[in-house]
Amino acid sequence: MDASQRIEAISAVVCNFNGAEYLKECLDSILAQDGIDQVIVVDNASEDGSVDLVRKSFPTVELIEREVNDGPCGARNEGMRRARHRWVLAVDNDAVLRPDVVPKLRQALEGHPERAVAQPRSVVYDRPDQVHYDGGGFHYVGLLSLRNFYRPLAEAEGHGVVPADALIGICLLLDRERVLGVGGYDEHFFYLAEDFDLALRLRQSGMQLVSVEDAIVLHKGGTQGLSFRGGGYPRRRAYLHSRNRWHLMAKCYAWRTLFVAFPGILVYELVWSLFALLQGHLGAHLAGKWAFFKELPQTLRGRREVQAKRRVRDRELLVGGPLTFSPSLLGSAPARLCAGALDSLLRAWWWLARPLAG
Repeated sequence: MDASQRIEAISAVVCNFNGAEYLKECLDSILAQDGIDQVIVVDNASEDGSVDLVRKSFPTVELIEREVNDGPCGARNEGMRRARHRWVLAVDNDAVLRPDVVPKLRQALEGHPERAVAQPRSVVYDRPDQVHYDGGGFHYVGLLSLRNFYRPLAEAEGHGVVPADALIGICLLLDRERVLGVGGYDEHFFYLAEDFDLALRLRQSGMQLVSVEDAIVLHKGGTQGLSFRGGGYPRRRAYLHSRNRWHLMAKCYAWRTLFVAFPGILVYELVWSLFALLQGHLGAHLAGKWAFFKELPQTLRGRREVQAKRRVRDRELLVGGPLTFSPSLLGSAPARLCAGALDSLLRAWWWLARPLAG
């Protein structure tokens, strides 16, 4: 193997906000990995003792204290910029890595200069026999079309190193030069869909991403008030879901794609507006749309940069299904029937529209 294709040392960057209950196990699992030369915790103005925990229990870990919580995107970007090494293991604070994760991710990337990012398979922390996130496709309505979502691990599709499109930002081994070269994480998102956006821009620019299915990360509970784990749909998430999807599509899709995909996008929007109404979050949903239109000039400026780097067409990347729902939303027969009907309708429209997309 050419020396330039070897990954000699890796910097680990942990993004944290009020994650004191997660950090110890997360950092212990990172420090146990072979190949990690530097560990950085980027803290987004936590108020739960996270900073003191890192200082007292992990004196070798570098700590970056940010003055405001502007979401994981800014923290991840700053961590990449401050890392000593080109290859960065970007980890969320609620991830626990099994001991062989980094060697397997590194092996999947070494000798393959076309590959920019590798992700492990994540399983549910308290149900490690069940897949949580395993990558997927870019659904044309601005959603992740998740693969193996909540499927038993023994039945999950894919083994070894497999090509991937949509990656999940829980744990990634990435080439920070190429990631920052496409703009890094878009800090406008704050939270939600930021990993979809980054993966799509990397793929549009011609880079390859892979999922390493036998590298396992255990995923805990997520960020309170934002993550959706079946305990109610947070109002803040409803706002971000409404705003961020349209920001992503307006920035990343070709104009022709937006035109031919619009009927399917409109159908999804109407159904999700009804869902937001039933959840008591219609106001937050509409506020997200209003924020999108107010911020549209900024989005269009970003669009010019994204489109200038494009090498791969939307029709080669976007998919029509499956439409992924949390199992907690499909607890009744009518809900499953409606979800199935919506999925079929969106698939049918994309079958017609895809040949005409940009």
